[in-house]
Amino acid sequence: SFPAAPGDRTPMDALPEHTIAFSGLKDGRHEFRFMLNDAFFAATAVEEYLGGEMGVVVLMDKSEFLLVTNIAVDGHVRLLCDRCAAPMQQPLKAEQRQIFKLTGEEDYQDDDELVGLDDQATEVNLTHYFFECISLNLPIRHVHPAGQCDPEVEAAMAQVSVEPEPVEDPRWDALKALKKN
Repeated sequence: SFPAAPGDRTPMDALPEHTIAFSGLKDGRHEFRFMLNDAFFAATAVEEYLGGEMGVVVLMDKSEFLLVTNIAVDGHVRLLCDRCAAPMQQPLKAEQRQIFKLTGEEDYQDDDELVGLDDQATEVNLTHYFFECISLNLPIRHVHPAGQCDPEVEAAMAQVSVEPEPVEDPRWDALKALKKN
């Protein structure tokens, strides 16, 4: 389990299928593909995630002491609409860069992008970084496109929707009187 970093909503356990064994790779660029499905979203323990499908492409530039990963996610997350409370698919396409430095200090962190790994490490698990990329790039408000909310809820909201009546500010009357002169 990863410790919760400041600003993270929840820690997430590492899933073995998101582990990249880098020790046998030559220096240079490597590409890895992953598919995140309902099982991934259930493992996040985030109640608002009902499921989803997300393709992930990881481009890793490996050198002797650094692993620079560019994580690109593309797909959708199933959530409840904040307006009508019906399930919806929130499309998401996002990228995040994560740098791993073989330092000999696992807790070494300069910033959110740089993570230290033990210099004896032979693999890195990206589950937490997939979760982070998705969570940080989802819009705060989840609503269906116009006209796609539950029609019963739309009708009920239209009945209780209150349009404020315009109230004249008496200060404007005084200014209008000055304008006439």
